[in-house]
Amino acid sequence: MTTIWIIFIAIAVAGWIVQGMLQSRFKKYSKIPLRNGMTGREVAEKMLRDSGIYDVQVISVRGQLTDHYNPLNRTINLSETVFGSHSVAAAAVAAHETGHAIQHARGYAPLKMRSALVPIVSSTSKWMTWVILAGIILIQTFPMLLWIGIGLYFLTTLFSFITLPVESNASHRALRWLSSAGITDSGNHLQAEDALRWAGYTYVVAALGSLVTLLYYVMIALNGSRR
Repeated sequence: MTTIWIIFIAIAVAGWIVQGMLQSRFKKYSKIPLRNGMTGREVAEKMLRDSGIYDVQVISVRGQLTDHYNPLNRTINLSETVFGSHSVAAAAVAAHETGHAIQHARGYAPLKMRSALVPIVSSTSKWMTWVILAGIILIQTFPMLLWIGIGLYFLTTLFSFITLPVESNASHRALRWLSSAGITDSGNHLQAEDALRWAGYTYVVAALGSLVTLLYYVMIALNGSRR
């Protein structure tokens, strides 16, 4: 158990560092304007057109780093700081979210798998923690309850790992298009790449944290069954 706690702490520290670096990078690159003066909205709309996609709408949402693609209503939701910004960071984020729209249009398999898991994970996450807690308390009298909770948590972990190729692929699509379309150039393309790289690290840390937590619950269940 001591090893697990050390890993927990290491992942927590890594998560704190990644979040700090991510915010620092976006703050820095948000001050660097694109030479062509395009806003995040215009970048997303051009990338959609260049990809032959005309049924996706680009809209603005509140918050910071709240950008996402919604496959249900086919909208690219850009935060206010990205939607109207002319910066390298805004272009990178807008292109990344548009990458998800292209994945959806092209039937990208990992995205389809993640989308299928969304309603399941959303419904089970509401009572998964309570099932696990009750399973730990009742491990001597009803050990199967904890294993049920572990099974539910496994779906959350699976979702986190399926998210990794989805996010990585969206970034690759974004960076490739930003370069080929001339949105970024030799002077700022590496900055866009750096911003998306640190954003991707957040998903890696989240997936590893979920996996370690899953293993922790499994160890509790195995130790409880031996008593």
